[in-house]
Amino acid sequence: MVVVTWNRRDLLRSCLQSLTRQQLNQPFEVVVVDNGSSDGSPEMVLEEFAEHPAFRLKLVRNLENRGFCAANNQGFEASNSELVALLNNDAEAEPDWLRALTGAFEENREVGMAASKILVYEDPRRIDKVGHLIYPDGQNRGRGTGEIDAGQYDCVEEVLWPDGCAAMYRREMLDQIGGFDEDFFAYADDAELGLRARIAGWSCLYIPGAVVRHHRGATLGVRSSRRLQLIERNRVLLAFKLFPWSLLWLNGVYYLTRLAASLWAAVRNRGEVAQFPGIRGKVRASLALLTGDFQALRMLPKMLAKRRHVNQIRKLSPREVRKLILRYRIPLKQLTEQAI
Repeated sequence: MVVVTWNRRDLLRSCLQSLTRQQLNQPFEVVVVDNGSSDGSPEMVLEEFAEHPAFRLKLVRNLENRGFCAANNQGFEASNSELVALLNNDAEAEPDWLRALTGAFEENREVGMAASKILVYEDPRRIDKVGHLIYPDGQNRGRGTGEIDAGQYDCVEEVLWPDGCAAMYRREMLDQIGGFDEDFFAYADDAELGLRARIAGWSCLYIPGAVVRHHRGATLGVRSSRRLQLIERNRVLLAFKLFPWSLLWLNGVYYLTRLAASLWAAVRNRGEVAQFPGIRGKVRASLALLTGDFQALRMLPKMLAKRRHVNQIRKLSPREVRKLILRYRIPLKQLTEQAI
């Protein structure tokens, strides 16, 4: 399995400690990819976990922050297992997490991905994500985000794709379609990989017994303009790389509809923009979105070129991809009135 880290030594320690308690009936390896931490994280990893009997440790050290996508791809390359799990360094896994996820792949060879039940660390009654949903303009959101966990997601079922915070992937699938798109750097990267895998004919199972607890927004912070900028940029990139043209032509309409609904939510202090209080905060959020859009425009030629590679691995027709996206469409009100 792979854990990508950038500073946050104490959270990383708790993450790795949770992996020492895994009740898996077979040995496993943990590849920690350090993205140039300056807080002593790699030294802590070697000192406290290099000789731990619970797992075999590999440490990959980068001199700079290469981003979530590139670092996970390094982890994929360094791992030798047929199934590769991801766990954010700000998440802690329950003891049965790995065993539960592994079971998703035993019956069906078409299952290429498995999704966890991710709960909010600070309030484990509340759901962070249980798989993903998507809006037809490319914005994606965790399924069940913000809901109280009352057992409504306690059945094994197919979902669109897993959240990269806590997921498992089949090596065969990764070898066929490739890993994360490193142009995304961070945010919506799991959506791009997941939708690309679905287009290639792989499915995803949600496993409710695979539970982790996640410190939400710990990477850049929920009020980070950079975070909002990357989310918006990568929304556009995902759509232009993977969406069928029948949806892509309507992207502007869907986007403007969502923008209007988001503005109405912000007036009532709801939704993502509500994380940026006051007039100055709203201006800062708007500039972040515009910056993300302009950055995406510069990258569109590269994304359009990548569409040709997607066509080489395609199993679903454009019509089937459209039906898939609309099947897992998130309601507009839910998308715009809840904060990520």
